[in-house]
Amino acid sequence: MPRFSVIVPAFRVQAYLHACLDSVLAQSFKDYEIVVVDDCSPDACGPIADEYARRDHRVTALHLPRNTGLGPARNAGMGRAAGDYLIFLDGDDTLLPDALQTIADRIDATGEPDVLMYDYARTYWTGRSVRNVLAAHLHEGGPARFRLTDRPELLRLLMVVWNKAYRRAFIEAEGFTFPPGYYEDTPWTYPVLMSAGSIAVLDAVCVSYRQRRRGNILSTTSEKHFDVFDQYDRVFAFIDARPELALWRPVMFRRMLDHFSALFASRDRLPHHSRAAFFRRAAASCRRYRTPGAPVPRRAQLRHGLLRLGARRTYQALSGAQRLGGRLRRGSAAVRRAVRGAALRAHYRIQSRLPLRSRDAVFAARGSGGYTGSPAAIEAKVRELVPGVRTAWICRAVDAHTVPTGTRHLVPGTFAHWTALARSAYLVNDAAFDRGLVKRRGQVLLQTHEGTPLRTVGTDLLDRPAAARGTDFEQLLRSVDTWDFSLSANPHSTLVRERAYPSAYLTLEYGSPRNDVYHRTGPADVARLRETLGIPAGSTALLYAPTHRDYRRVQQPALDLERLVRVLGPQFVVLARAPQLAGPGGHRAPHSRIIDVSGHRSVETLALASDALITDYASLMFDYVNLDRPVVLHLADIEAYEAARGTYFDITAFPPGIVARGQDELFDIFATDHWRGSRSAQLRAAFRARFCPYDDGYAAERVVRRVFLGETDGLPLPVPSAARRTPSALPAQDGAGAGVKS
Repeated sequence: MPRFSVIVPAFRVQAYLHACLDSVLAQSFKDYEIVVVDDCSPDACGPIADEYARRDHRVTALHLPRNTGLGPARNAGMGRAAGDYLIFLDGDDTLLPDALQTIADRIDATGEPDVLMYDYARTYWTGRSVRNVLAAHLHEGGPARFRLTDRPELLRLLMVVWNKAYRRAFIEAEGFTFPPGYYEDTPWTYPVLMSAGSIAVLDAVCVSYRQRRRGNILSTTSEKHFDVFDQYDRVFAFIDARPELALWRPVMFRRMLDHFSALFASRDRLPHHSRAAFFRRAAASCRRYRTPGAPVPRRAQLRHGLLRLGARRTYQALSGAQRLGGRLRRGSAAVRRAVRGAALRAHYRIQSRLPLRSRDAVFAARGSGGYTGSPAAIEAKVRELVPGVRTAWICRAVDAHTVPTGTRHLVPGTFAHWTALARSAYLVNDAAFDRGLVKRRGQVLLQTHEGTPLRTVGTDLLDRPAAARGTDFEQLLRSVDTWDFSLSANPHSTLVRERAYPSAYLTLEYGSPRNDVYHRTGPADVARLRETLGIPAGSTALLYAPTHRDYRRVQQPALDLERLVRVLGPQFVVLARAPQLAGPGGHRAPHSRIIDVSGHRSVETLALASDALITDYASLMFDYVNLDRPVVLHLADIEAYEAARGTYFDITAFPPGIVARGQDELFDIFATDHWRGSRSAQLRAAFRARFCPYDDGYAAERVVRRVFLGETDGLPLPVPSAARRTPSALPAQDGAGAGVKS
C-alpha cells in the first residue's frame, strides 16, 4: 500500500499535464501512486496519461466514458486509490520539489492526522510566483494536532481540495464524495474540516497554482455559476444532519454571503441577462439559511444586508459608487504625485544655484538601503578624521535606525534629500544616485562599487540581454561620467571596471573599506555577534549566501538546506542569507538549525559570526577570504549561469575553496571533512593573495585621506600580507567543528 495516492483529473489541460505529472515523478519521496483521470477530454490528455502509465508502473490511467466534471472525476480517482493519504492535484498545477517528502515528514511528526493543510503559491504566465497572502495562518506553533474549533481562522484560507492531504480511512469512513457542477470544492472542504477528528498544518509551499491567462473554468462567463447555490444547500444539509456541528452554521452563513457577493461583483462570470436572477437566488438562500452570530467586518455589513433584502439596484448603485470613489482617489493621488514631482524638480534647480556646502557629505548604499558596505566604513572614518564635517545618509525610513547618531538621515524623494544632493560637496555611493542628479562644478563623487566582479557588469552586458534586463546603457554612461573617483579592491577590479565603465574618473586601488572590519574585530566581539544571531554555543555555523540568477524569472533555492543540516549533524547550524527562501517556492518555517538571516542588513556581521561560507557566484567570496576561513562553492548550474550572465574568469580553475558541482557532491565534501582540509587552505591563500592585496584594515583611511583631505603623499601603505594580524579569529568553541554525520 503506497503512502500517497495523487489523484489528477484531466480535462483540456494537454499543455500542462506533462509538467504536472513530471513534478510528481521527480519527487525525492517515492512511495506513492498517481491516478490520472481522463474526463473524456477532447484533447490529448488521454494519450498523455497512457504514455506515462506505460513508462512508470506507479501511474494509472483511468478513462471515463463521458465528461462528468471535476467532482465526479475525482470520485472515480478515489475509487482506484490505495494510498494511506489522498492528495488531489489539478492537471494544470504542479508540486514543488520535495513537497511529498515535506508532507510525509509532517504527517509522521503530527501523528497521522485526518487532514494536513499546506500552502501554495500562485504562478503567473509571466513566471512571477506569489505565495498565499494568508500563509501566516499555517504557523506550526501550538498543539501539533487539533480540531477546527481550536483554530477556526483556518477557514479564511482558500477552500479548495488541492492544498490538503486526507487520510483515506477517514474519508471512506465518513463517506465523503464530490458533487457534480461548479464549486464542487465547497461541499467537500467545509464538511471535511468540520468533522475531522484531527487536523495539522504545514507551513510550506507545496503546490504551484497556475494562473492561466484564459481557459480557467471558473473565470468563464456561464450560467453554470448558479451551481454555487446547490453547493451551499449541500453544506447546510450536512450541518443540519449533525447537531454537533450547529456551532458552524453562523460561520457558514457569513462565508456563503461573502461567496455570493464575490461572484456577483465579478463582471466576467455571470451573463448580463442572468445577473438579476442570480441576485434573487442569492437573496432567497440568505433568507433560508440566515443564522446571525458570526462577526462581519463593518465594510461588509451594508453589502450583506442589501443582499439579504434582495435590494439589487441599491446594491449595484453602492458598488458603482465604491468603484467611482476608488477611481477618483487614484486620480487624485496621481495629480498629487505630479504636483509634488514638479515642486521637487523646481526646488532642486533653485538649490543647485546656491553655493556648495564644502563641509557636507552625502552617503548611500545598495539602492538607498541601510547603513552598510564601503560607504558606511568611509562615512565613519570621515567623522573620525575630518574636522567639522557634516555627514548625511540616504535611506528609507524603515532603515533609519541603522544610521549612527550624529549622522543626518535623509529619506529618498524628500525636499531635504534633493537639497543635500544639490548643495553637498561630497557624494559617496556604491550604486547610482537618483537619475535626476545633475553634478555641479566643485562636487566630488566617489563610486565605491559593491564588490569584486566575477560576473559581467556595465557595458560588457551589451551582448547579454538576459542579464541586462532592459538596462538603459546611455543613462548608465551618463551616471559613470559623474564619477571623480572609482574605488578598486584589486588589480582585477581595476582592469574590468575601466573597460566596463569607460570615462575619465581616477581609479583608487586602495582595497575595500567594507572589509576593514574583518581585520579590526576581536574574538570577544565575534562571540557577541554569534550570540546575537542565536548561534548555539559550541556549534559550527555555515553561512549560505547564493547570488541572483539572471536567467530565471523565479528564483528557486539551489540547495536543500533541511537535508544539509540532517547530513551535517547536530553540531552544525546554517545561516541562510537567501531571499528566495522566504518566497513562494521557499522552505517552510525555519528548521531549528536553520537561521534565516535573509533580512539582516550587514553581511559583514554574518561573515564574522560564521565558521565557513557556502556560496556560488556571489562577490562575497572575495571579501570572505580575508577571514581565512573555509569557502565551499556550489556550482550546480555553472554552464547556464555563464551562458546567461558571463564571468571574467573560470572560477572552477581558480576557486577560493573546494568546488561541488552538485548537491550530493557538496554533502560528500562535508562528510569527508574535505571542506576544511589542507587543499582548501591552499586554494584560499592563493585566492586571497590575488584579490585582497590591499585589504589590511586601513582601506577606509586611505580613501578619506585622499578624497576628503587631499593627501597624495604619506598615505598608510598596505601592510604586507605576511605581516598582517590574524583576521577576526573565532572565539574558542568547545566541541565546535565536530565531525559530520555520514
